[in-house]
Amino acid sequence: MKRVTLFCGHYGSGKTNIAVNYALDLRSRGLEVALADLDIVNPYFRSKDSTAELEKAGVKVIALPFANSSVDLPALPSEAYSLVQDRSRYAVLDIGGDDRGAYALGRFVPYILEENDFEMIYVVNFYRPLTETVDQALEVMGEIEAACGLKFTSVINNSNLGAETTLDTVRNTSDKVSELCRRSSLPLFATTAEKSIAEGDIMPLKLQKRPFEA
Repeated sequence: MKRVTLFCGHYGSGKTNIAVNYALDLRSRGLEVALADLDIVNPYFRSKDSTAELEKAGVKVIALPFANSSVDLPALPSEAYSLVQDRSRYAVLDIGGDDRGAYALGRFVPYILEENDFEMIYVVNFYRPLTETVDQALEVMGEIEAACGLKFTSVINNSNLGAETTLDTVRNTSDKVSELCRRSSLPLFATTAEKSIAEGDIMPLKLQKRPFEA
């Protein structure tokens, strides 16, 4: 378990949902946790939407001052820098989708590399446009790395079809994620699924329970 965990991916990959659940799980272990919403572009769903739930659990939330409005502000709150400068708590960073959102992360890279206690996870949903193939997923991965100046360390397979997702929906992407990991030389951090789908079958990750346990 690294002190800083970053979740990046294409729009609609589900990285925000995973980041929220991951932060809540860390907090359930009695750890001091802060989650930063670093989306500088208008997303479909953002970590700030879960502020009430996170703060009730004791997770500190850092977000842009104009989050959940029609204003795109290409600036970050100064408080966000405490995530990489204050090493007394665990930090979860929800990075904006695609390379445009990843530019914001570049400001923190020198601090992250200096500490060298981070996990940068590429979240992929093979049912989303522009990441339907391994080649497409690799292209997006490369664009994000180039934009932020940080290399991915692992992959999460979060392939789903929303409410229409079944266990087979998840299983049918196993070959793709295996190829993605092979071609990128990255380990598979987890395969995620909504709790009702994951239970009753062997899944590497049940975020609503224990992210580090099979």
